[in-house]
Amino acid sequence: MNEQHLIEGCKEGNRLAQKELYETYSRKMMGVCLRYVNDRETASDLLQDGFVKVFTAIGSYTGAGSFEGWMRKIFVNCALEYLRKSDVLREAIDLDHSMELVQPDSSVLSTMAAAELMQLVRDLPAGFRTVFNLFAIEGYSHKEISEMLQISESTSRSQFTRAKQLLQRKINELY
Repeated sequence: MNEQHLIEGCKEGNRLAQKELYETYSRKMMGVCLRYVNDRETASDLLQDGFVKVFTAIGSYTGAGSFEGWMRKIFVNCALEYLRKSDVLREAIDLDHSMELVQPDSSVLSTMAAAELMQLVRDLPAGFRTVFNLFAIEGYSHKEISEMLQISESTSRSQFTRAKQLLQRKINELY
């Protein structure tokens, strides 16, 4: 079945279409969930919650923009909702004693596998990781992030800056 037929089947409540949609997108959406939470079990819970929301809201999908992008927003919002409820976004890390950071050598970045870099991102503290993912990967502005996370724009900017600094330090330590 092509994507449009899957969407129509899901809108009609067709269980086979829902199953196929899940099988088609579950790996990608699990990747989204894992970018926001480190725990695979929690990510699996978010994946299930996200698909429930997708199937509940699929009638509102108008076809404007990509379906995968529409789904991704639902999963990101599920992850953010979880992070807000568990209050991990309020955690702060004292970086005042961090060593002065040196920009990583660009040749190091070119030899790093994407999986290695994504693992370093997953290892960031929750607040840093969340803002980094929203800004650098999802493409949200700091204004949008501040509204989504109920933080100030300056907090979003500083969390992103600190996330970059911490990533640079980890890259320097590894290479």
